[in-house]
Amino acid sequence: MTGLLRTYLRPYHRQIVIVLVMLLIQSVAQLYLPNLNADIIDKGIATGDQQYILGVGALMLAVTLVMGAAAVTAVYFGARVAMGFGRDLRAAIFGQVESFAKVEIDHFGPASLITRNTNDVQQVQTGVFMGLTVIATAPLMIIGGIVLAVREDPLLSLLLVVILPLMMLVIGLTMWRAVPLFQAMQRRVDQINQVMRETLSGVRVIRAFVRTRYEEQRFDVANTELFASAIGVNRLFAITIPVLTLIMNLSTVAVMWFGAQRVVEGAMNIGNLTAFLQYVLLIMFSVLTAVLMFILVPRAAVSSGRIREVLDTGTSIADPERPIRLSIAAAAGVVEFRDVSFSYPGAEQPVLSDISFTASPGKTTAIVGSTGSGKSTLINLIPRLYDVTGGTVLVDGVDIRQLDRADLWQRIGFVPQKSFLFSGTVASNLRYGDPDATDEDLWRALDIAQGRDFVATMDGQLEAPITQGGTNVSGGQRQRLAIARAIVRRASVFVFDDSFSALDYATDARLRAALSRELRHTTVIIVAQRVGTIRNADQIMVMDGGRVVGIGTHASLLASNETYQEIVYSQLSQEEAAA
Repeated sequence: MTGLLRTYLRPYHRQIVIVLVMLLIQSVAQLYLPNLNADIIDKGIATGDQQYILGVGALMLAVTLVMGAAAVTAVYFGARVAMGFGRDLRAAIFGQVESFAKVEIDHFGPASLITRNTNDVQQVQTGVFMGLTVIATAPLMIIGGIVLAVREDPLLSLLLVVILPLMMLVIGLTMWRAVPLFQAMQRRVDQINQVMRETLSGVRVIRAFVRTRYEEQRFDVANTELFASAIGVNRLFAITIPVLTLIMNLSTVAVMWFGAQRVVEGAMNIGNLTAFLQYVLLIMFSVLTAVLMFILVPRAAVSSGRIREVLDTGTSIADPERPIRLSIAAAAGVVEFRDVSFSYPGAEQPVLSDISFTASPGKTTAIVGSTGSGKSTLINLIPRLYDVTGGTVLVDGVDIRQLDRADLWQRIGFVPQKSFLFSGTVASNLRYGDPDATDEDLWRALDIAQGRDFVATMDGQLEAPITQGGTNVSGGQRQRLAIARAIVRRASVFVFDDSFSALDYATDARLRAALSRELRHTTVIIVAQRVGTIRNADQIMVMDGGRVVGIGTHASLLASNETYQEIVYSQLSQEEAAA
Protein backbone atom coordinates (compact mmCIF):
# COMPACT_ATOMS: atom_id res chain seq x y z
CA MET A 1 0.00 0.00 0.00
CA THR A 2 2.89 2.37 0.76
CA GLY A 3 4.16 2.12 -2.82
CA LEU A 4 0.74 3.02 -4.18
CA LEU A 5 0.47 6.02 -1.84
CA ARG A 6 4.00 7.17 -2.60
CA THR A 7 3.35 7.12 -6.34
CA TYR A 8 -0.09 8.72 -6.52
CA LEU A 9 0.19 11.19 -3.64
CA ARG A 10 3.39 12.77 -5.01
CA PRO A 11 1.54 15.53 -6.97
CA TYR A 12 -0.24 16.61 -3.79
CA HIS A 13 2.76 17.07 -1.48
CA ARG A 14 2.05 20.80 -0.97
CA GLN A 15 -1.54 20.19 0.06
CA ILE A 16 -0.39 17.38 2.34
CA VAL A 17 2.10 19.75 4.01
CA ILE A 18 -0.73 22.23 4.60
CA VAL A 19 -2.88 19.46 6.12
CA LEU A 20 -0.06 18.34 8.43
CA VAL A 21 0.70 21.92 9.54
CA MET A 22 -2.96 22.54 10.31
CA LEU A 23 -3.18 19.26 12.22
CA LEU A 24 -0.08 20.23 14.19
CA ILE A 25 -1.66 23.57 15.10
CA GLN A 26 -4.90 21.79 16.05
CA SER A 27 -3.03 19.26 18.22
CA VAL A 28 -0.90 21.89 19.98
CA ALA A 29 -4.01 23.97 20.70
CA GLN A 30 -5.87 20.94 22.01
CA LEU A 31 -2.96 19.96 24.26
CA TYR A 32 -2.62 23.54 25.51
CA LEU A 33 -6.25 23.80 26.69
CA PRO A 34 -5.92 21.44 29.73
CA ASN A 35 -3.00 23.54 30.99
CA LEU A 36 -5.12 26.71 30.80
CA ASN A 37 -7.96 24.89 32.49
CA ALA A 38 -5.62 23.90 35.35
CA ASP A 39 -4.48 27.53 35.71
CA ILE A 40 -8.09 28.73 36.03
CA ILE A 41 -8.76 26.16 38.77
CA ASP A 42 -5.54 26.69 40.75
CA LYS A 43 -4.93 30.42 40.21
CA GLY A 44 -8.38 31.79 39.48
CA ILE A 45 -11.14 29.82 41.18
CA ALA A 46 -9.01 28.89 44.20
CA THR A 47 -8.10 32.56 44.82
CA GLY A 48 -11.35 34.11 43.58
CA ASP A 49 -9.52 36.30 41.05
CA GLN A 50 -12.28 37.13 38.55
CA GLN A 51 -9.97 39.20 36.35
CA TYR A 52 -7.60 36.25 35.95
CA ILE A 53 -10.50 33.89 35.18
CA LEU A 54 -11.83 36.21 32.45
CA GLY A 55 -8.38 36.71 30.94
CA VAL A 56 -7.52 33.02 30.79
CA GLY A 57 -11.07 32.23 29.63
CA ALA A 58 -10.68 34.66 26.70
CA LEU A 59 -7.36 33.00 25.86
CA MET A 60 -9.05 29.58 25.95
CA LEU A 61 -11.75 30.87 23.58
CA ALA A 62 -9.12 32.20 21.16
CA VAL A 63 -7.21 28.89 21.27
CA THR A 64 -10.47 27.03 20.61
CA LEU A 65 -11.22 29.23 17.56
CA VAL A 66 -7.72 28.66 16.21
CA MET A 67 -8.14 24.91 16.76
CA GLY A 68 -11.48 24.93 14.93
CA ALA A 69 -10.12 26.93 11.98
CA ALA A 70 -7.12 24.59 11.69
CA ALA A 71 -9.42 21.54 11.79
CA VAL A 72 -11.68 22.92 9.03
CA THR A 73 -8.67 23.81 6.84
CA ALA A 74 -7.13 20.37 7.37
CA VAL A 75 -10.37 18.60 6.42
CA TYR A 76 -10.81 20.78 3.33
CA PHE A 77 -7.34 20.13 1.93
CA GLY A 78 -7.44 16.51 3.08
CA ALA A 79 -10.63 15.99 1.08
CA ARG A 80 -9.05 17.60 -2.01
CA VAL A 81 -6.02 15.33 -1.73
CA ALA A 82 -8.12 12.18 -1.25
CA MET A 83 -10.50 12.98 -4.11
CA GLY A 84 -7.62 13.84 -6.45
CA PHE A 85 -5.82 10.66 -5.41
CA GLY A 86 -8.94 8.59 -6.21
CA ARG A 87 -9.35 10.31 -9.57
CA ASP A 88 -5.73 9.69 -10.57
CA LEU A 89 -5.84 6.09 -9.39
CA ARG A 90 -9.02 5.33 -11.35
CA ALA A 91 -7.46 6.90 -14.44
CA ALA A 92 -4.31 4.80 -13.99
CA ILE A 93 -6.30 1.58 -13.64
CA PHE A 94 -8.45 2.42 -16.66
CA GLY A 95 -5.39 3.25 -18.74
CA GLN A 96 -3.69 0.03 -17.68
CA VAL A 97 -6.76 -2.07 -18.52
CA GLU A 98 -6.98 -0.33 -21.90
CA SER A 99 -3.44 -1.53 -22.64
CA PHE A 100 -4.26 -5.14 -21.68
CA ALA A 101 -4.54 -7.83 -24.28
CA LYS A 102 -7.46 -10.23 -24.10
CA VAL A 103 -5.26 -12.64 -22.14
CA GLU A 104 -4.98 -10.22 -19.20
CA ILE A 105 -8.63 -9.20 -19.35
CA ASP A 106 -9.69 -12.85 -19.32
CA HIS A 107 -7.32 -13.48 -16.38
CA PHE A 108 -8.92 -10.88 -14.12
CA GLY A 109 -12.44 -11.00 -15.53
CA PRO A 110 -14.58 -7.95 -16.33
CA ALA A 111 -16.51 -8.11 -13.03
CA SER A 112 -13.33 -8.05 -10.94
CA LEU A 113 -11.81 -5.22 -12.99
CA ILE A 114 -14.95 -3.14 -12.47
CA THR A 115 -14.83 -3.81 -8.71
CA ARG A 116 -11.16 -2.87 -8.53
CA ASN A 117 -11.76 0.44 -10.32
CA THR A 118 -14.78 1.38 -8.21
CA ASN A 119 -15.15 -0.28 -4.82
CA ASP A 120 -11.44 -0.93 -4.22
CA VAL A 121 -10.44 2.61 -5.21
CA GLN A 122 -13.19 3.95 -2.94
CA GLN A 123 -11.80 1.97 0.00
CA VAL A 124 -8.24 3.27 -0.52
CA GLN A 125 -9.50 6.81 -1.13
CA THR A 126 -11.46 6.75 2.14
CA GLY A 127 -8.39 5.39 3.91
CA VAL A 128 -6.28 8.27 2.55
CA PHE A 129 -8.80 10.88 3.66
CA MET A 130 -9.19 9.42 7.13
CA GLY A 131 -5.46 8.88 7.40
CA LEU A 132 -4.71 12.52 6.64
CA THR A 133 -7.39 13.95 8.91
CA VAL A 134 -7.57 11.41 11.77
CA ILE A 135 -4.60 9.07 11.95
CA ALA A 136 -2.08 11.87 11.46
CA THR A 137 -3.28 13.58 14.66
CA ALA A 138 -3.21 10.40 16.75
CA PRO A 139 0.61 10.15 17.11
CA LEU A 140 0.84 13.88 17.90
CA MET A 141 -1.84 13.63 20.56
CA ILE A 142 -0.45 10.43 22.07
CA ILE A 143 3.18 11.62 22.24
CA GLY A 144 2.26 15.14 23.32
CA GLY A 145 -0.22 13.82 25.88
CA ILE A 146 2.35 11.45 27.40
CA VAL A 147 5.00 14.19 27.66
CA LEU A 148 2.59 16.65 29.31
CA ALA A 149 1.10 13.98 31.58
CA VAL A 150 4.60 13.05 32.81
CA ARG A 151 5.32 16.75 33.37
CA GLU A 152 2.19 17.05 35.54
CA ASP A 153 3.02 14.02 37.72
CA PRO A 154 5.69 11.44 36.83
CA LEU A 155 4.53 8.94 39.47
CA LEU A 156 0.88 8.98 38.39
CA SER A 157 2.04 8.63 34.79
CA LEU A 158 3.11 5.06 35.56
CA LEU A 159 -0.54 4.14 35.01
CA LEU A 160 0.09 4.68 31.28
CA VAL A 161 2.63 1.85 31.34
CA VAL A 162 -0.29 -0.50 32.00
CA ILE A 163 -3.04 1.24 30.01
CA LEU A 164 -1.31 1.72 26.64
CA PRO A 165 0.18 -1.79 26.18
CA LEU A 166 -3.20 -3.26 27.09
CA MET A 167 -4.93 -1.18 24.42
CA MET A 168 -2.22 -2.00 21.88
CA LEU A 169 -2.69 -5.72 22.56
CA VAL A 170 -6.41 -5.46 21.84
CA ILE A 171 -5.70 -3.49 18.65
CA GLY A 172 -3.10 -6.00 17.46
CA LEU A 173 -5.42 -8.97 17.95
CA THR A 174 -8.17 -7.10 16.10
CA MET A 175 -5.94 -6.34 13.13
CA TRP A 176 -4.68 -9.92 12.97
CA ARG A 177 -8.23 -11.22 12.73
CA ALA A 178 -9.67 -8.45 10.53
CA VAL A 179 -7.36 -8.65 7.48
CA PRO A 180 -8.52 -12.13 6.30
CA LEU A 181 -12.15 -11.08 6.81
CA PHE A 182 -11.70 -8.00 4.61
CA GLN A 183 -9.99 -10.10 1.94
CA ALA A 184 -13.01 -12.40 1.94
CA MET A 185 -15.35 -9.40 1.72
CA GLN A 186 -13.69 -8.07 -1.43
CA ARG A 187 -13.92 -11.50 -3.06
CA ARG A 188 -17.61 -11.59 -2.17
CA VAL A 189 -18.07 -8.15 -3.79
CA ASP A 190 -16.45 -9.58 -6.96
CA GLN A 191 -18.95 -12.45 -6.91
CA ILE A 192 -21.89 -10.07 -6.47
CA ASN A 193 -20.74 -8.01 -9.46
CA GLN A 194 -20.16 -11.10 -11.58
CA VAL A 195 -23.60 -12.57 -10.90
CA MET A 196 -25.27 -9.20 -11.42
CA ARG A 197 -23.41 -8.60 -14.68
CA GLU A 198 -24.28 -12.05 -16.04
CA THR A 199 -27.92 -11.63 -15.05
CA LEU A 200 -28.26 -8.26 -16.76
CA SER A 201 -26.42 -9.40 -19.89
CA GLY A 202 -28.34 -12.67 -20.16
CA VAL A 203 -31.79 -11.47 -19.09
CA ARG A 204 -33.45 -12.68 -22.30
CA VAL A 205 -31.93 -16.15 -21.99
CA ILE A 206 -32.96 -16.32 -18.34
CA ARG A 207 -36.57 -15.48 -19.13
CA ALA A 208 -36.68 -17.67 -22.23
CA PHE A 209 -35.68 -20.71 -20.15
CA VAL A 210 -37.74 -19.66 -17.13
CA ARG A 211 -34.65 -19.54 -14.90
CA THR A 212 -35.54 -16.36 -13.03
CA ARG A 213 -35.98 -18.21 -9.74
CA TYR A 214 -32.65 -20.01 -10.21
CA GLU A 215 -30.81 -16.73 -10.83
CA GLU A 216 -32.46 -15.20 -7.77
CA GLN A 217 -31.18 -18.11 -5.72
CA ARG A 218 -27.70 -17.76 -7.22
CA PHE A 219 -27.64 -14.08 -6.36
CA ASP A 220 -29.00 -14.83 -2.90
CA VAL A 221 -26.10 -17.22 -2.27
CA ALA A 222 -23.52 -14.59 -3.27
CA ASN A 223 -25.37 -11.91 -1.31
CA THR A 224 -25.62 -14.10 1.79
CA GLU A 225 -21.90 -14.88 1.65
CA LEU A 226 -21.12 -11.15 1.55
CA PHE A 227 -23.58 -10.62 4.40
CA ALA A 228 -21.87 -13.33 6.46
CA SER A 229 -18.42 -11.82 5.87
CA ALA A 230 -19.66 -8.35 6.80
CA ILE A 231 -21.32 -9.72 9.94
CA GLY A 232 -18.04 -11.36 10.92
CA VAL A 233 -16.21 -8.04 10.59
CA ASN A 234 -18.86 -6.11 12.49
CA ARG A 235 -18.99 -8.75 15.20
CA LEU A 236 -15.24 -8.43 15.66
CA PHE A 237 -15.39 -4.66 16.05
CA ALA A 238 -18.56 -4.89 18.12
CA ILE A 239 -16.40 -6.70 20.69
CA THR A 240 -13.30 -4.54 20.23
CA ILE A 241 -14.88 -1.10 20.75
CA PRO A 242 -16.63 -1.98 24.09
CA VAL A 243 -13.41 -3.58 25.36
CA LEU A 244 -11.42 -0.45 24.60
CA THR A 245 -14.16 1.74 26.09
CA LEU A 246 -14.06 -0.38 29.23
CA ILE A 247 -10.28 0.10 29.41
CA MET A 248 -10.79 3.87 29.05
CA ASN A 249 -13.40 4.00 31.80
CA LEU A 250 -11.36 1.86 34.19
CA SER A 251 -8.35 4.03 33.44
CA THR A 252 -10.34 7.14 34.35
CA VAL A 253 -11.39 5.55 37.64
CA ALA A 254 -7.78 4.57 38.36
CA VAL A 255 -6.51 8.09 37.63
CA MET A 256 -9.18 9.64 39.86
CA TRP A 257 -8.48 7.12 42.65
CA PHE A 258 -4.71 7.45 42.74
CA GLY A 259 -4.83 11.14 41.84
CA ALA A 260 -7.13 11.89 44.75
CA GLN A 261 -4.64 10.24 47.07
CA ARG A 262 -1.87 12.44 45.62
CA VAL A 263 -4.02 15.54 46.19
CA VAL A 264 -4.73 14.51 49.79
CA GLU A 265 -1.02 13.99 50.37
CA GLY A 266 -0.38 17.49 49.00
CA ALA A 267 1.85 16.19 46.21
CA MET A 268 -0.52 17.41 43.52
CA ASN A 269 -2.96 20.29 43.01
CA ILE A 270 -6.58 19.75 41.92
CA GLY A 271 -5.89 21.73 38.73
CA ASN A 272 -2.93 19.49 37.91
CA LEU A 273 -5.09 16.41 38.52
CA THR A 274 -7.75 17.78 36.19
CA ALA A 275 -5.13 18.50 33.50
CA PHE A 276 -3.58 15.06 33.98
CA LEU A 277 -6.97 13.39 33.59
CA GLN A 278 -7.63 15.38 30.41
CA TYR A 279 -4.26 14.37 28.99
CA VAL A 280 -4.92 10.71 29.76
CA LEU A 281 -8.35 10.96 28.14
CA LEU A 282 -6.81 12.64 25.07
CA ILE A 283 -4.25 9.85 24.83
CA MET A 284 -6.84 7.09 25.11
CA PHE A 285 -9.30 8.88 22.84
CA SER A 286 -6.55 9.19 20.21
CA VAL A 287 -5.84 5.48 20.55
CA LEU A 288 -9.56 4.72 20.26
CA THR A 289 -9.83 6.98 17.20
CA ALA A 290 -6.91 5.15 15.66
CA VAL A 291 -8.72 1.87 16.33
CA LEU A 292 -11.78 3.16 14.52
CA MET A 293 -9.45 3.96 11.65
CA PHE A 294 -8.15 0.40 11.76
CA ILE A 295 -11.60 -0.65 10.61
CA LEU A 296 -10.74 1.06 7.34
CA VAL A 297 -7.01 0.38 7.12
CA PRO A 298 -7.14 -3.44 6.70
CA ARG A 299 -9.79 -3.18 4.02
CA ALA A 300 -7.90 -0.35 2.31
CA ALA A 301 -4.73 -2.48 2.44
CA VAL A 302 -6.52 -5.42 0.83
CA SER A 303 -8.01 -3.15 -1.84
CA SER A 304 -4.60 -1.58 -2.42
CA GLY A 305 -3.14 -5.02 -3.07
CA ARG A 306 -5.88 -5.81 -5.58
CA ILE A 307 -5.30 -2.50 -7.35
CA ARG A 308 -1.55 -3.07 -7.37
CA GLU A 309 -2.15 -6.46 -9.04
CA VAL A 310 -3.75 -4.68 -11.99
CA LEU A 311 -1.16 -1.89 -12.18
CA ASP A 312 1.76 -4.31 -11.92
CA THR A 313 0.44 -6.68 -14.59
CA GLY A 314 2.21 -6.00 -17.83
CA THR A 315 0.46 -6.60 -21.11
CA SER A 316 1.51 -9.72 -22.97
CA ILE A 317 1.16 -7.78 -26.21
CA ALA A 318 3.23 -4.59 -26.23
CA ASP A 319 4.45 -2.16 -28.86
CA PRO A 320 8.09 -2.57 -29.93
CA GLU A 321 10.62 -0.04 -28.62
CA ARG A 322 11.49 0.98 -32.17
CA PRO A 323 8.47 0.23 -34.33
CA ILE A 324 8.63 0.20 -38.10
CA ARG A 325 6.66 3.11 -39.52
CA LEU A 326 4.61 2.45 -42.63
CA SER A 327 2.98 5.20 -44.62
CA ILE A 328 -0.80 5.06 -44.49
CA ALA A 329 -0.96 6.53 -47.99
CA ALA A 330 1.19 3.72 -49.36
CA ALA A 331 -0.72 0.97 -47.58
CA ALA A 332 -1.44 -1.94 -49.91
CA GLY A 333 -3.19 -4.23 -47.45
CA VAL A 334 -1.48 -7.56 -48.13
CA VAL A 335 -2.08 -9.94 -45.21
CA GLU A 336 0.10 -13.02 -45.03
CA PHE A 337 0.21 -15.92 -42.56
CA ARG A 338 3.44 -17.94 -42.54
CA ASP A 339 3.38 -21.25 -40.66
CA VAL A 340 1.28 -19.72 -37.89
CA SER A 341 0.37 -21.67 -34.78
CA PHE A 342 -1.38 -20.47 -31.63
CA SER A 343 -2.18 -21.84 -28.19
CA TYR A 344 -4.19 -20.18 -25.46
CA PRO A 345 -2.30 -19.73 -22.15
CA GLY A 346 -2.38 -22.97 -20.17
CA ALA A 347 -3.89 -25.00 -23.03
CA GLU A 348 -2.45 -28.44 -23.69
CA GLN A 349 -3.14 -28.46 -27.42
CA PRO A 350 -2.70 -25.64 -29.97
CA VAL A 351 -5.85 -24.08 -31.39
CA LEU A 352 -4.16 -23.31 -34.71
CA SER A 353 -1.36 -25.23 -36.43
CA ASP A 354 0.66 -24.59 -39.61
CA ILE A 355 -1.59 -21.87 -41.05
CA SER A 356 -0.22 -20.35 -44.26
CA PHE A 357 -2.11 -18.20 -46.77
CA THR A 358 -2.06 -14.75 -48.37
CA ALA A 359 -4.97 -12.30 -48.67
CA SER A 360 -4.32 -9.77 -51.41
CA PRO A 361 -5.83 -6.35 -52.25
CA GLY A 362 -8.75 -6.39 -54.62
CA LYS A 363 -9.66 -9.93 -53.61
CA THR A 364 -12.03 -11.43 -51.08
CA THR A 365 -10.72 -14.23 -48.88
CA ALA A 366 -13.38 -16.29 -47.15
CA ILE A 367 -12.80 -18.61 -44.20
CA VAL A 368 -15.23 -21.43 -43.46
CA GLY A 369 -15.21 -24.39 -41.15
CA SER A 370 -17.17 -26.20 -38.50
CA THR A 371 -17.74 -24.75 -35.03
CA GLY A 372 -14.51 -24.80 -33.04
CA SER A 373 -12.27 -25.07 -36.09
CA GLY A 374 -10.38 -21.89 -35.09
CA LYS A 375 -11.83 -19.34 -37.54
CA SER A 376 -12.42 -16.50 -35.03
CA THR A 377 -9.12 -17.20 -33.29
CA LEU A 378 -7.31 -16.85 -36.60
CA ILE A 379 -9.08 -13.56 -37.33
CA ASN A 380 -8.15 -12.20 -33.89
CA LEU A 381 -4.47 -12.63 -34.71
CA ILE A 382 -4.59 -10.02 -37.49
CA PRO A 383 -5.20 -6.96 -35.23
CA ARG A 384 -2.99 -8.55 -32.50
CA LEU A 385 -5.81 -9.21 -30.06
CA TYR A 386 -3.63 -12.25 -29.42
CA ASP A 387 -0.02 -12.87 -30.46
CA VAL A 388 0.99 -15.94 -32.40
CA THR A 389 2.93 -18.59 -30.49
CA GLY A 390 4.63 -19.77 -33.66
CA GLY A 391 5.16 -18.45 -37.16
CA THR A 392 4.52 -14.92 -38.42
CA VAL A 393 1.61 -12.70 -39.42
CA LEU A 394 2.62 -9.97 -41.88
CA VAL A 395 0.85 -6.88 -43.18
CA ASP A 396 2.42 -5.33 -46.26
CA GLY A 397 5.45 -7.55 -45.76
CA VAL A 398 6.15 -6.48 -42.15
CA ASP A 399 5.72 -8.67 -39.09
CA ILE A 400 2.85 -7.06 -37.17
CA ARG A 401 4.86 -7.48 -33.94
CA GLN A 402 7.28 -4.88 -35.36
CA LEU A 403 4.50 -2.34 -35.92
CA ASP A 404 3.04 0.11 -33.48
CA ARG A 405 -0.41 -1.26 -32.68
CA ALA A 406 -2.07 2.10 -33.36
CA ASP A 407 -0.56 2.08 -36.87
CA LEU A 408 -1.69 -1.51 -37.38
CA TRP A 409 -5.23 -0.82 -36.22
CA GLN A 410 -5.41 2.26 -38.43
CA ARG A 411 -5.00 -0.06 -41.42
CA ILE A 412 -7.74 -2.47 -40.39
CA GLY A 413 -11.51 -2.12 -40.46
CA PHE A 414 -12.59 -4.83 -38.02
CA VAL A 415 -16.14 -6.07 -37.44
CA PRO A 416 -16.16 -8.58 -34.57
CA GLN A 417 -18.47 -11.55 -34.23
CA LYS A 418 -20.53 -9.75 -31.59
CA SER A 419 -21.53 -6.33 -32.88
CA PHE A 420 -21.24 -3.84 -30.03
CA LEU A 421 -22.51 -0.27 -30.09
CA PHE A 422 -21.75 2.42 -27.53
CA SER A 423 -24.28 4.68 -25.87
CA GLY A 424 -24.63 7.88 -27.86
CA THR A 425 -26.02 8.47 -31.33
CA VAL A 426 -25.80 6.77 -34.72
CA ALA A 427 -23.27 9.40 -35.80
CA SER A 428 -21.08 9.07 -32.69
CA ASN A 429 -20.92 5.29 -33.20
CA LEU A 430 -20.04 5.58 -36.87
CA ARG A 431 -17.40 8.22 -36.15
CA TYR A 432 -15.63 5.66 -33.96
CA GLY A 433 -14.13 4.60 -37.29
CA ASP A 434 -13.02 8.15 -38.16
CA PRO A 435 -13.65 11.11 -35.80
CA ASP A 436 -13.24 13.53 -38.73
CA ALA A 437 -15.80 11.84 -41.00
CA THR A 438 -18.43 14.15 -42.48
CA ASP A 439 -22.14 13.41 -42.57
CA GLU A 440 -21.71 12.60 -46.25
CA ASP A 441 -19.09 9.99 -45.37
CA LEU A 442 -21.46 8.45 -42.81
CA TRP A 443 -24.34 8.21 -45.27
CA ARG A 444 -22.03 6.65 -47.87
CA ALA A 445 -20.95 4.00 -45.35
CA LEU A 446 -24.58 3.36 -44.45
CA ASP A 447 -25.41 2.96 -48.16
CA ILE A 448 -22.73 0.28 -48.52
CA ALA A 449 -23.78 -1.46 -45.29
CA GLN A 450 -27.47 -1.38 -46.37
CA GLY A 451 -28.32 0.75 -43.34
CA ARG A 452 -29.55 3.99 -44.91
CA ASP A 453 -33.20 2.93 -45.06
CA PHE A 454 -33.69 2.18 -41.36
CA VAL A 455 -31.48 5.09 -40.16
CA ALA A 456 -33.46 7.51 -42.34
CA THR A 457 -36.68 6.43 -40.61
CA MET A 458 -35.26 6.87 -37.08
CA ASP A 459 -36.19 9.99 -35.15
CA GLY A 460 -33.20 12.28 -35.62
CA GLN A 461 -31.59 10.10 -38.30
CA LEU A 462 -27.80 10.36 -37.74
CA GLU A 463 -28.48 11.96 -34.35
CA ALA A 464 -30.90 9.21 -33.31
CA PRO A 465 -30.00 7.88 -29.85
CA ILE A 466 -28.31 4.51 -29.41
CA THR A 467 -28.46 2.86 -25.99
CA GLN A 468 -25.54 1.00 -24.42
CA GLY A 469 -24.81 -2.13 -26.42
CA GLY A 470 -27.27 -1.03 -29.12
CA THR A 471 -30.20 -2.67 -27.36
CA ASN A 472 -32.72 -0.27 -28.95
CA VAL A 473 -32.02 -1.62 -32.45
CA SER A 474 -32.41 -5.13 -33.83
CA GLY A 475 -29.58 -7.61 -34.27
CA GLY A 476 -29.48 -7.07 -38.05
CA GLN A 477 -29.50 -3.28 -37.66
CA ARG A 478 -26.74 -3.54 -35.09
CA GLN A 479 -24.61 -5.60 -37.49
CA ARG A 480 -25.14 -3.13 -40.33
CA LEU A 481 -24.17 -0.19 -38.12
CA ALA A 482 -21.03 -2.08 -37.04
CA ILE A 483 -20.15 -2.76 -40.69
CA ALA A 484 -20.76 0.91 -41.57
CA ARG A 485 -18.49 1.94 -38.68
CA ALA A 486 -15.67 -0.17 -40.15
CA ILE A 487 -16.24 1.22 -43.65
CA VAL A 488 -16.02 4.81 -42.38
CA ARG A 489 -12.42 4.06 -41.40
CA ARG A 490 -11.32 3.80 -45.07
CA ALA A 491 -8.87 1.05 -44.15
CA SER A 492 -6.77 -1.05 -46.48
CA VAL A 493 -7.84 -4.33 -44.84
CA PHE A 494 -11.42 -5.21 -43.87
CA VAL A 495 -12.09 -8.15 -41.60
CA PHE A 496 -15.65 -9.44 -41.12
CA ASP A 497 -15.93 -12.10 -38.42
CA ASP A 498 -19.28 -13.78 -39.12
CA SER A 499 -20.78 -10.28 -39.41
CA PHE A 500 -23.68 -11.18 -41.74
CA SER A 501 -25.34 -13.87 -39.62
CA ALA A 502 -28.30 -11.68 -38.57
CA LEU A 503 -29.07 -10.48 -42.11
CA ASP A 504 -31.69 -11.97 -44.38
CA TYR A 505 -30.56 -13.45 -47.71
CA ALA A 506 -31.64 -10.45 -49.80
CA THR A 507 -29.86 -7.91 -47.55
CA ASP A 508 -26.83 -10.19 -47.39
CA ALA A 509 -26.66 -10.32 -51.20
CA ARG A 510 -27.03 -6.55 -51.61
CA LEU A 511 -24.39 -5.94 -48.93
CA ARG A 512 -21.90 -8.31 -50.54
CA ALA A 513 -22.47 -6.71 -53.94
CA ALA A 514 -21.90 -3.24 -52.46
CA LEU A 515 -18.73 -4.39 -50.70
CA SER A 516 -17.38 -5.90 -53.92
CA ARG A 517 -18.11 -2.68 -55.76
CA GLU A 518 -17.00 -0.08 -53.19
CA LEU A 519 -14.08 -1.97 -51.61
CA ARG A 520 -12.64 -3.46 -54.78
CA HIS A 521 -9.15 -2.05 -54.11
CA THR A 522 -8.92 -3.32 -50.54
CA THR A 523 -8.24 -6.67 -48.90
CA VAL A 524 -11.46 -8.26 -47.61
CA ILE A 525 -11.41 -11.24 -45.25
CA ILE A 526 -14.75 -12.80 -44.35
CA VAL A 527 -15.56 -15.49 -41.81
CA ALA A 528 -19.01 -16.93 -42.46
CA GLN A 529 -21.14 -19.96 -41.79
CA ARG A 530 -23.53 -19.28 -44.66
CA VAL A 531 -22.28 -20.71 -47.96
CA GLY A 532 -24.21 -18.13 -49.96
CA THR A 533 -22.15 -15.39 -48.32
CA ILE A 534 -18.78 -16.72 -49.47
CA ARG A 535 -19.38 -18.78 -52.59
CA ASN A 536 -18.29 -15.91 -54.87
CA ALA A 537 -15.10 -15.17 -52.92
CA ASP A 538 -11.84 -15.10 -54.85
CA GLN A 539 -10.38 -17.72 -52.52
CA ILE A 540 -12.03 -19.83 -49.84
CA MET A 541 -10.01 -21.29 -47.02
CA VAL A 542 -11.49 -24.38 -45.36
CA MET A 543 -10.51 -25.06 -41.75
CA ASP A 544 -10.92 -28.16 -39.64
CA GLY A 545 -9.40 -28.86 -36.23
CA GLY A 546 -7.25 -25.72 -36.32
CA ARG A 547 -5.67 -26.56 -39.66
CA VAL A 548 -6.20 -25.45 -43.24
CA VAL A 549 -7.54 -28.45 -45.17
CA GLY A 550 -8.21 -26.70 -48.45
CA ILE A 551 -7.81 -23.40 -50.32
CA GLY A 552 -9.46 -22.57 -53.63
CA THR A 553 -12.58 -21.28 -55.31
CA HIS A 554 -16.07 -22.55 -54.63
CA ALA A 555 -16.06 -24.71 -57.73
CA SER A 556 -12.63 -26.27 -57.16
CA LEU A 557 -13.28 -27.01 -53.49
CA LEU A 558 -16.71 -28.43 -54.22
CA ALA A 559 -15.11 -30.82 -56.67
CA SER A 560 -12.17 -31.93 -54.51
CA ASN A 561 -12.55 -31.08 -50.79
CA GLU A 562 -14.60 -33.42 -48.65
CA THR A 563 -14.86 -31.04 -45.67
CA TYR A 564 -16.14 -28.23 -47.90
CA GLN A 565 -18.60 -30.57 -49.54
CA GLU A 566 -20.06 -31.48 -46.15
CA ILE A 567 -20.51 -27.80 -45.28
CA VAL A 568 -22.09 -26.93 -48.62
CA TYR A 569 -24.43 -29.92 -48.85
CA SER A 570 -25.64 -29.34 -45.30
CA GLN A 571 -27.09 -26.04 -46.58
CA LEU A 572 -27.71 -26.49 -50.30
CA SER A 573 -28.81 -29.22 -52.64
CA GLN A 574 -26.35 -30.47 -55.25
CA GLU A 575 -28.16 -28.50 -57.96
CA GLU A 576 -28.07 -25.26 -55.90
CA ALA A 577 -24.41 -25.77 -54.98
CA ALA A 578 -23.39 -26.26 -58.60
CA ALA A 579 -25.44 -23.33 -59.90
